[in-house]
Amino acid sequence: MSRIWDQRILLLVISFVTSLQSTKVLSEWKKCGDWECEAAMSRVQATTDYVGPDCRYLNFKAGEEIIVYSKLSRKNENLWTGSKGKDFGYFPKDAVKIEEVLIAEEVEVLTKEADFLCLHGDKSTFE
Repeated sequence: MSRIWDQRILLLVISFVTSLQSTKVLSEWKKCGDWECEAAMSRVQATTDYVGPDCRYLNFKAGEEIIVYSKLSRKNENLWTGSKGKDFGYFPKDAVKIEEVLIAEEVEVLTKEADFLCLHGDKSTFE
C-alpha cells in the first residue's frame, strides 16, 4: 500500500514540475505583423523534424508548411509562433526556412500571459 502512495506522490510531483514549465514566460516582447498579432507574417517550410518540450510548442516534420504569426524578441529571439493546420505553437526559427514574406514591417508588442498557455483544441489550459 505504501508503494502505491509513493508512486502517486511521484506522479503528482512530476505533474507539478511539468505545469510550472508550461506556464513559464518565454519572453516579455514579441514582433508581429500588426498590433493585435493576427496578421500572418510569413510562410515557412520546415527543414527538419521538430518535437517541442511541452504542449506550447508546434511539432512538425521536414517539408511541412507553417504560417508565422509572431516572433519572440529581446530575451528569446530564437522562437517563432505559427500554425500548421489546426495546430499552433512555438518552434525554433532555425528549424525552418522562409518561403514567402507576407508583411512589410514588423511591430514590437508586449507579450501576454495568454501567449504562453497550452492550447488543446477549442479550449486553453492553465497548467
